[in-house]
Amino acid sequence: MAIVDIFAEVEEIKKGLENLSIDELKDEISENPDLLLIDIREIQELVALGTIPGAVHVARGMMEFWASPASPYFRDYFKEDARIVAFCAGGGRSACAARDLKAMGFKNVAHLELGFNGWRKSGGPMEDFASSSRWIRRPEKEV
Repeated sequence: MAIVDIFAEVEEIKKGLENLSIDELKDEISENPDLLLIDIREIQELVALGTIPGAVHVARGMMEFWASPASPYFRDYFKEDARIVAFCAGGGRSACAARDLKAMGFKNVAHLELGFNGWRKSGGPMEDFASSSRWIRRPEKEV
């Protein structure tokens, strides 16, 4: 059996998802105060680059455990009827996360197709995650 081409797999996954544009996400943020916007990037990415204002960091490796009420790791911001939008850096990991949340029974799930990189390139507002995190950004060493 050949190893799956993850990029082709992500394109297939996206066919079954609501893929939001940057402008569509901006509209959702301004129109829905109950939106659960989850940033599933690695913590190092948030510390280094920041995040979208109002986003909640959800570790991709813990997402299903945080989203399941049966789990001791459950986070109460995961509500069954919540509108959930996931994003990562470029839209691949968030497509997988959105698919998995739908498979868990969450019905109103989407992802940001161009990801955080698209958001940043579009000039969308940014939040400095490092200033409020216990994780720190270390100065770069000169080589």
